[in-house]
Amino acid sequence: MARASLERLPFQRGRHDIRDALEVGVRRHMVHALLELDVTEARRLVREREPSPGERLSFTAFLVASLARAIDADRRLHACRDWRGRVVLFDEVDVVTLIEPSAGEVAIPHVVRAANRRTVEELHREIRAVQAAPSSSAQRSGRLARLSAFTPGFLRRLFFRVLRRCPGRLKAAAGTTLLTSVGMFGAGAGWAIGIVPLHTLCLTVGGVSLRPGVVDGRVEPRELLPVTVTVDHDLVDGAPAARFVARLREIVEGAEVLRHPAGAPTGSPARPP
Repeated sequence: MARASLERLPFQRGRHDIRDALEVGVRRHMVHALLELDVTEARRLVREREPSPGERLSFTAFLVASLARAIDADRRLHACRDWRGRVVLFDEVDVVTLIEPSAGEVAIPHVVRAANRRTVEELHREIRAVQAAPSSSAQRSGRLARLSAFTPGFLRRLFFRVLRRCPGRLKAAAGTTLLTSVGMFGAGAGWAIGIVPLHTLCLTVGGVSLRPGVVDGRVEPRELLPVTVTVDHDLVDGAPAARFVARLREIVEGAEVLRHPAGAPTGSPARPP
């Protein structure tokens, strides 16, 4: 009998962290909303903007800025609880997003700081810098990241659980909210539902597709973006989550962060009592 042909490869060290984080995340009370956003106008404006001659503005930077502005209207969407059970609200929206330096490598979780106070162009430059020099990301080069590959799995999982109840350390290590994009790594439409181990809110972005839509009573080709909004139901009820989704749609479809950059607010953010 012929011997089967196979290949054995080492399990990437960086994937141990991912596996343990997912194991912690499956125990949380998360709810998901599957949306479809019309990004026709936003992508037109993105194509028209050139940070430098011949360079295209990052659509991921646009989404990071849009998510941050939507959260800025209600800080409960990126709150967390401390060891005493108190709800901690942050003023700065720190968005962690996954950046793949090259095909086949483990994506880098990079935190974009104070995204609610920065322009899309500023975020674009930071994302491109990390792609060009992955070691510049503090999330990859930090001491804890280097030690995790040599730490037993049960200690890594304990670390994630402890980190979730330490607001200051969580913000410093992993930001306050998460944006992950399936569309960054492949073409085609579709929704994805992820597991969120640390954050109260996650936005999972699919790929843009061209489909017919109705505008002013006329059928026109529109660019549609599937997104999944995932929230921790322990901290966010249905009504504020629905208001957040409506505000996110308004910001993305109206390309607010491109028309009205950070520092020129379009309304007064709602603050929880």
